[in-house]
Amino acid sequence: MIIDANNLILGRLGTYAAKKALLGEKIDIVNCENCAITGKRKKIFGDYDNKLKRGIPSKGPFTYRMPHRFVKRAIRGMLPYKKERGRTAFKNIKCYIGVPENLKNQKIDTIKNANVEKIPNLNYVKVKDISKHIGARI
Repeated sequence: MIIDANNLILGRLGTYAAKKALLGEKIDIVNCENCAITGKRKKIFGDYDNKLKRGIPSKGPFTYRMPHRFVKRAIRGMLPYKKERGRTAFKNIKCYIGVPENLKNQKIDTIKNANVEKIPNLNYVKVKDISKHIGARI
């Protein structure tokens, strides 16, 4: 299954992908940089600034800066990745920036209930903005 993450809420996309992967499906998520996180911009950026300041760079905690790894790490939190079935489900999930050449001619689905236009307030931040803020070179 190929999912287009354009204007989808990251949490809802993640739970959907995690459930499908636990059932044994292979999930490809394209356009990860256009995924959205709901909330006020200042608070979200502040939370990630605090997360980066925690710990020691050589020992962790480690924060992924590239959008596709950022999304995959968020989905990992929704899987029992310390158990065998969670590890295999996590290996079935692939995230991409943009649409790769080998997936261009295939049918790409979207999740209707996860669209950012469904939320009553319009406070959200795109993953690419967060990635640029925390130091990704996109």
